[in-house]
Amino acid sequence: MSFSERRNTTRWIIVSISFLIISLILWNTYTFFQIFKNEERLKMNLWANAQKTLVNADENTDLDLPLDILNNNTSVPVMLTMYDKVISAKNVPEEVLADEAKSMSYLKNLKSENEPIIIEFAPGRVQQVYYGNSALLNKLKYYPIALLLIIFLFGALIYNFYRSTKMATQNKLWAGMAKETAHQIGTPLSSLIGWVEILRTEEIDPSITSEIEKDIERLQTITDRFSKIGSVPVLEKHDIVIETMNTYEYLQSRFSKQVAFSYHAPEEPIFAMINPTLHSWTIENLVKNAIDAMKGKGTLDLQIEQDTHHVKINVKDSGTGIAKKQFKTIFEPGFTTKKRGWGLGLSLTKRIVEEYHRGKIKVLHSEIGKGTTFQISLNKKV
Repeated sequence: MSFSERRNTTRWIIVSISFLIISLILWNTYTFFQIFKNEERLKMNLWANAQKTLVNADENTDLDLPLDILNNNTSVPVMLTMYDKVISAKNVPEEVLADEAKSMSYLKNLKSENEPIIIEFAPGRVQQVYYGNSALLNKLKYYPIALLLIIFLFGALIYNFYRSTKMATQNKLWAGMAKETAHQIGTPLSSLIGWVEILRTEEIDPSITSEIEKDIERLQTITDRFSKIGSVPVLEKHDIVIETMNTYEYLQSRFSKQVAFSYHAPEEPIFAMINPTLHSWTIENLVKNAIDAMKGKGTLDLQIEQDTHHVKINVKDSGTGIAKKQFKTIFEPGFTTKKRGWGLGLSLTKRIVEEYHRGKIKVLHSEIGKGTTFQISLNKKV
């Protein structure tokens, strides 16, 4: 048996044992409830007999025991009725007895809790004893609900702890793999840089070496991105217009001419505290997501605007659009509408924008069949 199979078997054993323990506790609680309920009925039978003895007593009857029984009932609410009229009561609030409507309502509740005890003094002379559950019995009745609630909360706490621990372990693993990937890419990347220098000495067309250099710089940027996963990035004051335009223009040169790129931004610089490498990754993710939504053909417009305190980057595509109910779920890890991919692009983008750059990202507008606009909002730095 493999480790995963043993682990799953152990989990099912624990779940089964927990279910068995809960069932036993609930069964015992129900049993105790029925025992106490029967004991209270026996007490009320004694109380009814004491009441009958008291009514039928003569001058030779010893009333000490009946009176003790009647007076010792300090917890069970009782109403003694005759011809549906309350003639006496015990352990019933005074405000209830003072109001006839409340008294009748209280009596109705007692009738629903227990079967009455009939006292027959003589033929045609009958009284009914209606009684309710004592405070202790009522507490015992709700005990299983409280117990189940506690068990549920405890289970939820354990599950949340287990899930958080598992996610933390996975995050460490992915961060370690990302850093190792960056390290492994670094070696052949250094070699490529050397080969570019050799190509220059061979009088190769400068435009060719220039394009190769751009791709090498791109690989260096990707390596830098992966090396930053799991670390707190350093934020510096940069011009959002320039940083965004550089990434956008590079992507424009690498995608099909069937995508019509457009770019609108203020001429003056707009500064914000960002990490250029991670900001470039954010723009790249949004652009690639837009092109995927358009299936590689359509119009893509990037706009930069500002207000008093914020700079806003809008990425608008002419793709398939997003249903309004999915505006938030698209940023969750694993969410994707594509047949291929892990659904991490927008989730990673949200983390970079909101956790690292302390900004906001949202679906500004979307219409099925017409396209979507994503908006990034960052705090300006004067």
